Amino acid sequence: MPKKLLAKLCNFDIIIAGIVLGVLILYTFLAVIMRYFVNRPIYWGEEFQLICIIIIVFFGAGAGFRTGSHIAIDFLVDFFPLKLQKVIAVIIFAMSIAVMIYFFIQSSAFVRQMYATRRITDILRIPFYFIYASFPIGCVLIIINYSVATYSKYFSNSNKEADK
Repeated sequence: MPKKLLAKLCNFDIIIAGIVLGVLILYTFLAVIMRYFVNRPIYWGEEFQLICIIIIVFFGAGAGFRTGSHIAIDFLVDFFPLKLQKVIAVIIFAMSIAVMIYFFIQSSAFVRQMYATRRITDILRIPFYFIYASFPIGCVLIIINYSVATYSKYFSNSNKEADK
């Protein structure tokens, strides 16, 4: 049972992004029918779609780093010996984590500003801090997932045995 719970926690980002993507697709289908066939457009639709896209992007990014689906150019690095590949991977990892920490700090300040000003969306009346909180959460998930993926790829015991 604990392994199943841990697997679900590790996939938290992709579960959230997947659910919101499904909701977005269903809503968009419904909105098209309402606009073109019923002639009653859903007035809050654009705002809702924006919220869904923000959540999908920032939660999906963590899953992309975990699965290695993010943009990477490994063509030249793959020609180097494995030890040099590890050095390059650590440098890239450190730079990426530094950028994610910077984004986390800046996005957290932005979320705090939205909270302090109590700004809400025009139609749905959802607080902006709630919507944009997905950015710093996404940064944390990227840091965790990229750390685990880099460690697993270059420094786990199974790879040390393959080096021999």
